[in-house]
Amino acid sequence: MAKPKTEFSVNQKVVYPSQGVGTITDVFRQEFKGEMIYYYKIYIEVSDMYVMVPVKNSAKMGIRAIVSKKEAEKAIEMISEEFETPTSDWKQRYQNNLELLKKGSIQDITAIVRSLYHRSKIKELPILERKLYENAKKLLEDEISEALGISSKEVEAMLHAKLEPLGMRQDKKISLNPDDEDDDEFDDELDDEADRSDDDDDGDEDDLDEDDEE
Repeated sequence: MAKPKTEFSVNQKVVYPSQGVGTITDVFRQEFKGEMIYYYKIYIEVSDMYVMVPVKNSAKMGIRAIVSKKEAEKAIEMISEEFETPTSDWKQRYQNNLELLKKGSIQDITAIVRSLYHRSKIKELPILERKLYENAKKLLEDEISEALGISSKEVEAMLHAKLEPLGMRQDKKISLNPDDEDDDEFDDELDDEADRSDDDDDGDEDDLDEDDEE
């Protein structure tokens, strides 16, 4: 079996939306269910772990190269732009942002950070949304850091400087929607769901190779 032409090469930095910024450490083949399959081996620094992704599935899983310096600078500017007020329904809001994270473009990730930062200034985020916000923010900071060649801490300060004035403007325009009180009814449910999600995540990593190959 001839080695396929791969989009990414060893030592190249990539974005894996559901995991973080990583480095391709190897491209190798391994047998699975009687078939020889080529894989990327990716080291994810934020979680200090390796993941194996079938080369043929990488695009479907949203894995992409780090953006250019110009695109990173656009994302920084985008985060301070006006945006449509997100729904007060936390479940719908969470699903919408989760879909954006799965798509994984830097514009999508920027939109998540901008929206949930603003939302957190109006009302404390539920646990699942807070985790989503933190993951998206870390992913955005790490990618821009790689693109601009500066530290993640510097990027964090740059983003905060852009976000804070926006939050002040939005807060003047929007007050708490009375429907937001409904969110409180789901706090305990969110706690339980977050715990279950953490338990599931622990098992998913063991099954990652098999799931990705299907």
